[in-house]
Amino acid sequence: MAFRRIILGQVGRVGERSMSSWWRNVQPAAKDPILGVTEAFLADPSPDKVNVGVGAYRDDNGKPVVLECVREAERRIAGNLSMEYLPMGGSAKMVEETLRLAYGENSDLIKDKRIAAIQSLSGTGACRIFAEFQRRFCPDSQIYIPVPTWANHHNIWRDAHVPQRTFHYYHPESRGLDFASMMDDIKSAPNGSFFLLHACAHNPTGVDPSEEQWREISYQFKVKGHFPFFDMAYQGFASGDPERDAKSIRIFLEDGHLIGCAQSYAKNMGLYGQRVGCLSVVCEDEKQAVAVKSQLQQLARPMYSNPPTHGALIVSTVLGDPNLKKLWLKEVKGMADRIIGARIALRQNLEKLGSSLSWKHITNQIGMFCYSGLTPEQVDRLTNEFHIYMTRNGRISMAGVTTGNVGYLANAIHEVSKSA
Repeated sequence: MAFRRIILGQVGRVGERSMSSWWRNVQPAAKDPILGVTEAFLADPSPDKVNVGVGAYRDDNGKPVVLECVREAERRIAGNLSMEYLPMGGSAKMVEETLRLAYGENSDLIKDKRIAAIQSLSGTGACRIFAEFQRRFCPDSQIYIPVPTWANHHNIWRDAHVPQRTFHYYHPESRGLDFASMMDDIKSAPNGSFFLLHACAHNPTGVDPSEEQWREISYQFKVKGHFPFFDMAYQGFASGDPERDAKSIRIFLEDGHLIGCAQSYAKNMGLYGQRVGCLSVVCEDEKQAVAVKSQLQQLARPMYSNPPTHGALIVSTVLGDPNLKKLWLKEVKGMADRIIGARIALRQNLEKLGSSLSWKHITNQIGMFCYSGLTPEQVDRLTNEFHIYMTRNGRISMAGVTTGNVGYLANAIHEVSKSA
């Protein structure tokens, strides 16, 4: 017994040394730049502080919004919600309504059952599952990502171990689209490359191709045999018209492309915390769609098994009821119109101050974000001198601009940029 205690004691000491070293090399992760902006804003005691860094819609009083159509949908489903698991592919009703929104109410692709689609954990989850799908079934491929893009796009494809390349998109001097360079990159990419495209309201620049440019892009993709994967996080929220905001996708479909699409209801229904989205892949025929969907479900299984129910039921209730859908269309247009109005007001205020710089790009861009053209040093001055918070790339969340702070914001931007 004594011998056993000695041995166990020795093993215990070795085990303690081993266990204490398991996490010794773990270093703190870098802070998310957007979350860091919010933390700094909250810690600032100034009564004049303004946060134009947050990527979530706010009303003209700077308050979060729950849409009336969502409240009504919640009232209808209250007490009737089963707590059972959804299938791995999620709510069939929600997916059906979501496909109609992206591909068209009378889409032949839907009728012919050529779309493989599953419910996802918002747009992020849709991108993540597709990245895994790409790696598994096209292991020698890479993904071309625009410069700039939503920062999490890089994380998603990196963690799926898909090699990344970039293509030109934003033109800093004009604050617009670098279309010529973009087309050159599309033409020079190896045939059959994967490209990540923002369907509308490009994040973070707010710069979208025109309809004519989308047609040229689609044509060149056809020539090269490229695969377009659309991230559509802002359908309806960009222009106020979901049909108009899906135009890029419809053009590619008209040209006969097989596409992938990530959809989200975070912005256009305000369901940020519900994490409701959809991943869809257009296939050659119904048989292929069945196979692809089965593989998408298998990829979801070890990640989270089944998607959540509540948000999906809200979406299917809103879109499946003609009156609620009509109300949603009215409300999403109201959100888009407020953002457009904030752009007009910010530009007008800057021009009234006599700025020698052009601010046309504020109203030329679209969606939640404005790529202001401010330098990191100018952003630092805005924060340090005026208590205005945004990411250092100069991206302004127009949702944070209100009638109450637009004059103050414009004056501060004018002060830090007038010597540029």
